[in-house]
Amino acid sequence: MVDEQKLALSEVISALSFALDLTEDAVPGHAVRSCLIGMRIGSKLGLDGPQLRDLYYALLLKDIGCSSNSARMCQILGADDRTAKRSVKTVDWTRVTLEGLKLAWVNSLPEAGKLQKALRVVELGLGRERNNAEVIGIRCERGADIVRKIGLSEPCADAIYSLDEHWNGSGYPRRLKGAAIPPLARILSLSQHLDVFASEQGRERALATMVERSGSWFDPELVRIAASLYRSGDLWIGCNTREERDLVVALEPGITTILGSDQVDRVCEAFADVVDAKSPFTYRHSIGVTDAAVGLATQFGFDAEHRQRIHRAALLHDLGKLRVSNTILDKPGKLDAAEWQIVQEHPELSQQILARIPSFAAISQIAGRHHEKLDGSGYPHRLTADQLTLDDRIVAMADIYGALSEDRPYRAGLPPEQILAIIGKEVPSKLDPDVFEALNRYLDTRGTNSPIPLAV
Repeated sequence: MVDEQKLALSEVISALSFALDLTEDAVPGHAVRSCLIGMRIGSKLGLDGPQLRDLYYALLLKDIGCSSNSARMCQILGADDRTAKRSVKTVDWTRVTLEGLKLAWVNSLPEAGKLQKALRVVELGLGRERNNAEVIGIRCERGADIVRKIGLSEPCADAIYSLDEHWNGSGYPRRLKGAAIPPLARILSLSQHLDVFASEQGRERALATMVERSGSWFDPELVRIAASLYRSGDLWIGCNTREERDLVVALEPGITTILGSDQVDRVCEAFADVVDAKSPFTYRHSIGVTDAAVGLATQFGFDAEHRQRIHRAALLHDLGKLRVSNTILDKPGKLDAAEWQIVQEHPELSQQILARIPSFAAISQIAGRHHEKLDGSGYPHRLTADQLTLDDRIVAMADIYGALSEDRPYRAGLPPEQILAIIGKEVPSKLDPDVFEALNRYLDTRGTNSPIPLAV
């Protein structure tokens, strides 16, 4: 195992930024590419060392609050929040335009008739400013709060809070204008749009659009710098290559920040918060699963290092769910086959993201297996008992217990006795009997359990 004392903050954040790309339905690596672009602009602008360091982490974490407005956006549109978030990036949403109306038509109430859709588009147009202020405000506040929780600087948090301000004052959440917008936020805004437009329409068109919006959305000086970097061939160096994340890790300004154990845990907790914020029905799910998983690990007598591995795997097990639209997560009825297929892919996505951190190899495996069952009926890989470790079985049990105890769109959370009766029916065929007994003991120590016998 890699010595976690040598785990760099840049390595962890750059890897976990791929989870944030899922929330926005961005082309994978969006945050990393935005960081490469933004750091070149910041360096050309002449920012000093501390400013570049704040900019570096703000660029990687600019979307860390985005999951918090997903449910509300889904409610407003009556449609897939991720698709809307992706498409709105290339539209001028600060005013009513034909392009914006077309976007509203495509992204609202996809199953409704024309009259109902038309009424919703009118409603969206009339409520444009109010809705923009609400959804952007939610994201900005949440993003800044999470960055502070990780322990990053106030300028970094303020840059993320001000990400959607525009040079002409048409942005949100504070309607700041010109030089009143934090300089780092101006770089964030330009950098992310350069990558989004380049991914959607090509690099030449991306720069042309930034020039068109110079003085309205973007700081004219920064646009001039970006244009200069483009002409010299430096703006997109390394972007869309296998090496782009390695380049970002090596780009951390100043002395590399090596994380202590508590700091690693704090970052894991912050990203667990991002996952849980996606839906009101998963609020505190990752924390609840973690409490149960660590409680089970304690029942098995695991040492502190082993419990910590379980703790981190449980916190991050659902990272892949950031790819799942709230039309699915919050659906009150049964999922159809296509929706269920999307849900079944989330453990593999969690594993892929976490595997980008070498010292998280064991954690990534546990996260990727939290929906597997002993008889091979789980997902995504239909693994069987001989392929599942005790750690895998513990987190799987904790996840089921946590899910059953929480309110969901189709039912209220269940009491412990009823949960144990339901779980007991899947023991020992699907779930581990020793882990089930440990769950009984754990809940008994909390005073919330009347022991349930194993199913026979």
